[in-house]
Amino acid sequence: MQNLKLAAAYISKLAEFIKFSHTVFALPFALIAMVVAAGGMPSLRVFGWILFCMVTARTAAMSFNRLVDWEIDKENPRTARRHTLVRKSHAWILLFITAGLTVFGTWMLNRLCFILSPLMLALILFYSVTKRFTAFPHFFLGLALSAAPMGAWAAVANNLGTPTPYFLALAVLCWSFGFDLIYATMDVEFDRRKGLFSFPARYGIPAALRLAQGLHVGAAAGFALFGWSAQLGAFYWGAFAIVVVVLMLEQRMARNPDTASINQAFFTANAVVSMALLLGVCLDIWARRPSS
Repeated sequence: MQNLKLAAAYISKLAEFIKFSHTVFALPFALIAMVVAAGGMPSLRVFGWILFCMVTARTAAMSFNRLVDWEIDKENPRTARRHTLVRKSHAWILLFITAGLTVFGTWMLNRLCFILSPLMLALILFYSVTKRFTAFPHFFLGLALSAAPMGAWAAVANNLGTPTPYFLALAVLCWSFGFDLIYATMDVEFDRRKGLFSFPARYGIPAALRLAQGLHVGAAAGFALFGWSAQLGAFYWGAFAIVVVVLMLEQRMARNPDTASINQAFFTANAVVSMALLLGVCLDIWARRPSS
């Protein structure tokens, strides 16, 4: 019993170390792409391997992020506790295991996913080093998250020859680029002291918030194009309306200099965006099913 308690406590620390709760941002968009590509639920096998790859790929990416920023995070009051949760050697083991499992998972899906897996891993890992040489690491985060719907579509359809997943990926890129700009405003002074690049640190918070606003307009346009391309109906467009309102509220919350407000804008609002769209898509696809 004591061993089980220790194991559970360590798993809890690992989940906090990689911010497992933030999976709610990318996973719903993979599921959206999956449901639309399949016209409903795919086989349990495909669904299971998509879920498996999403969890392992994100864990690998976050482990690499923590390792790359290990010493920096120690000095940042917002992140100072991270390195106390898990030993560095354990983080390296976690990275290699989950990266390997991701490649294995793509092999279990189909040949296209397997061929694209090295590119996908390079994309999601590369983000962690970009703040050392560019003011646009937020763009690379968005690019990394946009791989989720593309990968899920490829897993189901075994091709990427239709524009529909690209519209969703573009929307996810703009959405996450925008919310990461907002989140980065909390670290402006620290980034400047450490000589790290970020858009808010280089160009100021007002410019970052203006860019985030424009990107969220672009995200709304992308979600609209996705709904049009996928020929989705009233449930999706109802969810889309909710998303537009939430993005507007997020921009309003971001203008409050209070850190708690920024955290609220980052987590709560963005969780609503992803989950509302997923629910809208699922209800829409379910409503199309012929009655028995």
